[in-house]
Amino acid sequence: MTYSQNAPFRADVVGSYLRPAELKQARADFAAGKIDEAELKAVEDNAITELVAKQKAAGLHVITDGEFRRGWWHLDCMWGFAGVEKVSMDKGYFFHDEETRAESARLTSKIAFDPAHPFVEHFKFIKQFEDDTAIARQTIPAPAQLYAELFRPENIASVHEFYGDTQKDYDELADDNAKAFHGLIMALYEAGCRNVQLDDCTWGMFCDPNFNQHYTADEFAAMQEQYAAMNNAAIEDLPEDLVITTHDCRGNYHSTWASAGGYATVADVLFGKENVAAYYLEFDDDRSGDFEPLAKVSGDKKVVLGLITSKKPELEDPEVIKARIAEAAQYVPLDRLCLSTQCGFASTEEGNKLTEEQQWAKIALVQSVAKDVWGE
Repeated sequence: MTYSQNAPFRADVVGSYLRPAELKQARADFAAGKIDEAELKAVEDNAITELVAKQKAAGLHVITDGEFRRGWWHLDCMWGFAGVEKVSMDKGYFFHDEETRAESARLTSKIAFDPAHPFVEHFKFIKQFEDDTAIARQTIPAPAQLYAELFRPENIASVHEFYGDTQKDYDELADDNAKAFHGLIMALYEAGCRNVQLDDCTWGMFCDPNFNQHYTADEFAAMQEQYAAMNNAAIEDLPEDLVITTHDCRGNYHSTWASAGGYATVADVLFGKENVAAYYLEFDDDRSGDFEPLAKVSGDKKVVLGLITSKKPELEDPEVIKARIAEAAQYVPLDRLCLSTQCGFASTEEGNKLTEEQQWAKIALVQSVAKDVWGE
């Protein structure tokens, strides 16, 4: 029997976990041709089985596969669509003080959902561990994230080749993109998934003055409307028992970050118009600004406050976290708030700069504070 409640949970997580050493070694061996795909999968299966046991032991009501079968939180999903290929780049993504591995996703034709998308089988494996204490979550990038990836300077030529270079052509790309993600979400639902989380760095990018200063006010407003509409198109007409949430991120690679800026610049569109059940928001340091933009969260949507950082090993003061929750409750009622880590612990296979023991200590802190604040 699957746990009767669904996301978000008072004590929640974003979904990725530090990869154990044996998994990292197996992935390296597979890349080097030392082991085959079946041998790699056996290591992954074992590592995920052990991870699920640890998640349940930690008292979490949501389980994930830790993204253990991926190198990236987003690219591996993108490569699973028809019309999208894995490519090596001259440069990676530029974070605050690091450059990432240089990989991306590029078009080889128009985008479509592929029924053989690997994430469906990935979910089927984690689904078997559901019980009356926990529900399985599938994390995927938001449609807007793939759209943005295709407009990297190195990739734009493929957009022009397969779609064109007019606004009408870009609208067709956005529509195909949303349909591909809708197809994936429905395939996950048919595999038993009832909680999909859309991970999305595009809004964090929009918050950063270093990004939005390059656009006029009208251009910037139009981009926000387009991205929200694309995400909404992917999640419309879904079964009522499928919960869609989103994690809005400012970048998470080896304990560093990519963008900074408060939510005020995107609050009207992101919080007012995106049709998700809950927002997982980063509030672990001053890069995220204050809580006032939360007043724009519309309807009965919930907010999961990412107040516990996944980037640093030091534990936060629980009383400070409780005070910040009380501050956020001035803008969103306490009964619509939850608590989580600010991001995953390993958005890429490199992982953040902390130990597995410190990772679980962070989750224990989330649990204890949530129990003190909400009594659950």
